[in-house]
Amino acid sequence: MATQHPQWSDEYWLLLMQLYLRKPVGVKALYSRQLVGLALELHIPPQFLYEQMFRLRTIDTPRMEKLWKDYGKNPRRLSRGVKLLRQKLGVAEQFFDGVETNETWEKDFKPVELPDANQKAPTPAALIMILDLYFRLTPSTMVVETPEIQELARLLKMKSAEVVDIMEIYQFCDPYLKRNDFVMSPLLSPCQQIWQRFGNGSPQQLAALAAQLKDFFA
Repeated sequence: MATQHPQWSDEYWLLLMQLYLRKPVGVKALYSRQLVGLALELHIPPQFLYEQMFRLRTIDTPRMEKLWKDYGKNPRRLSRGVKLLRQKLGVAEQFFDGVETNETWEKDFKPVELPDANQKAPTPAALIMILDLYFRLTPSTMVVETPEIQELARLLKMKSAEVVDIMEIYQFCDPYLKRNDFVMSPLLSPCQQIWQRFGNGSPQQLAALAAQLKDFFA
């Protein structure tokens, strides 16, 4: 059972139920775009909401039984309850607008900050996906013609050349390549941060995370 999260409110069961009932009905993937979107809205990690959705599915407490009895077979009532709740959440967001928040996991799903605000920026989640593929290729295959790069680019809605450019930046982060030249790119710092998080860790754990993140981009 998930431990309680300080941001969690029992009112949020309605939001989870509405998401659960969306077709195909059932527990949504951990990093599905819908679940991540709800997590960002509530400032609660996807992992917690994912575990809560399993509680919702189990219906093993009087609270869950009443929730399903009141809303499970009454989509109109559920929709009305969710609408009222979202209005309340909107007022709360306005109240905290401009207040500095300590974001952690949320940053992975928001574009990285670049000097040029008009430049399209990838999310750290996309950089994680590219790093995973980086470890499964050799430098000579990090080219736009490589099918794996083309496939990943389509998934991330990027150009193959953009994926290749990021892989070249990772080459400068890779201590085994010992590149002596230098790179000038606004993505150098974000890529270095991703490398520090995953570059020296377990490739299996990185691959497992990348496999889950595919649901966010699908």
